[in-house]
Amino acid sequence: MVNKRHASVAPAALLFCALVAPSARGTEIEIAVAGPLTGSSAAFGAQMRDGAAAAVEVLNASGQFPDNAKIILSVADDACDPRQAVAVANKLTTERILLVVGHFCSSSSIPASDIYSEAGIVQVSPSSSTPQLTERGLEAVFPICGRDDQQGAVAAEYIHTNYPIERIAVLDDKSTAGKGIADVVEARLHRLGRQVSRQSYVAGERNFRALLTRMKKDRVRVAYIGGYHTEVGLLVRQAAEAKADLTVMANDPLMTSEFWAITGSAGNGTLLTFMPPPLGTPMLPVRSPDSKLPGCPVKATHYTLMPLCKPGQRR
Repeated sequence: MVNKRHASVAPAALLFCALVAPSARGTEIEIAVAGPLTGSSAAFGAQMRDGAAAAVEVLNASGQFPDNAKIILSVADDACDPRQAVAVANKLTTERILLVVGHFCSSSSIPASDIYSEAGIVQVSPSSSTPQLTERGLEAVFPICGRDDQQGAVAAEYIHTNYPIERIAVLDDKSTAGKGIADVVEARLHRLGRQVSRQSYVAGERNFRALLTRMKKDRVRVAYIGGYHTEVGLLVRQAAEAKADLTVMANDPLMTSEFWAITGSAGNGTLLTFMPPPLGTPMLPVRSPDSKLPGCPVKATHYTLMPLCKPGQRR
């Protein structure tokens, strides 16, 4: 596993080495983005594709590659399906791909990483957070997000410190990623001496009113959710509609504009863990695009950052 001190710069360094070393006059340097362009996580696949395309455009215009070499980007859809991810990985190994940006889902990255490793292809995942990805000794696999054990620890300790007497629920969507990080949060809260109500729902659920009623009856005031933006957004919106006094926290899948499209202003005050702000920026505004609230200050940790405000408040 990459030394923590170098984790943030290793992917960029590897990208440079992987691209520049084989360059020759007129060479086309081929890389790929592999992620969910279809399915429930398609919004994130589009972000990966567009971000990689923008980076390639900048790099090609920079003039830093010798002898007129340029980067060619291809895009592959795995739909966050492990079997489709394996098919994508096998296909990419038959091409002249030097580096793969992906995959999005941990369940796709793990089987694909074995194939890339055997083929000598560098893999940089922007979002696969399961510790299993980096604990198998593969030397060319680099996630650039906080792992579940890092994000989960930050979340649990924040909840424990800032909500010392409130009742807590930990929810998950029964997926590999959602359950994995929820298990970490629950275990860390237990070690901190907190009692936790554990609940689950099915990915794709649309109506959370019964679950909210149970939590309200149990006087739950803080809910950590291991899941994706659609279901978390619906739960947040329905909690606001039910006038439930509930603070919701989740992890990095909330970092998409689609979350705000679902919640509207009800999303203000939702907490999340995410990677540090870029370019050394110590504080960032975290709010919906149309919010009239002041920006919520954000404190950066080593791998994650936390919005530290409720609606209308600053800390």
